[in-house]
Amino acid sequence: MSTTAPLAILFDLDGTLVDTAPDLAQATNVLREHHGLAPLPYEQIRRQVSNGGSALVTLALGLKLGAPEHDTARQFLLDTYEQAVAVQSQVFDPLNQWLIEWHGNQRLWGIVTNKPRRYTEPLLAALALEPGALLCADDLSVKKPDPEPLWEAARRLGVAPNQCWYVGDHVRDMQAAKAAGMTAVAVGYGYISEEDDYRQWPADLWFEKCSTLVEALNAFNITS
Repeated sequence: MSTTAPLAILFDLDGTLVDTAPDLAQATNVLREHHGLAPLPYEQIRRQVSNGGSALVTLALGLKLGAPEHDTARQFLLDTYEQAVAVQSQVFDPLNQWLIEWHGNQRLWGIVTNKPRRYTEPLLAALALEPGALLCADDLSVKKPDPEPLWEAARRLGVAPNQCWYVGDHVRDMQAAKAAGMTAVAVGYGYISEEDDYRQWPADLWFEKCSTLVEALNAFNITS
């Protein structure tokens, strides 16, 4: 690869750094149960996780955004999820071990997510994750794909945007990274819908598996 080795790594959260789908799927099926419906298959829910709570409500109940009962159902789902944000959620393997080494070497890393802080902070605390910069959906007046959260994360880490990789599992992550002047890194192991092709996203690097992403990071001797 010809891409310059980064000084800082920024991650999207759900589906990129942490596998949160099991707990979100549980909350989604609790919502369905509340409405007298049978549970949906896990993989069907997993593919929608990166699209947020509204998309999960639409999947679970067929209520599109703007429907009279949508907001109530979304709040039920989020309240259910808030009670169990880290029961089964885990850092993707082998990013978990890589991150321990990176953090132990006092390397710079952060998280930029469209997840609200009220759900993000308990999740990170449960997983003992301590990013040097954390930008959540409600921290600024804009969120991804706007580049401002990525710029703010870089400012907090004390690095220039072009010294950062931003890793994500959604096209908006790539759009934000490109607009921010960061190396856009697309991963195919996240929560991607069947009709979506992550290799068509406007990225600089594409990795099908988490293990190949870590291999690429190690190729730059980042953990040495």
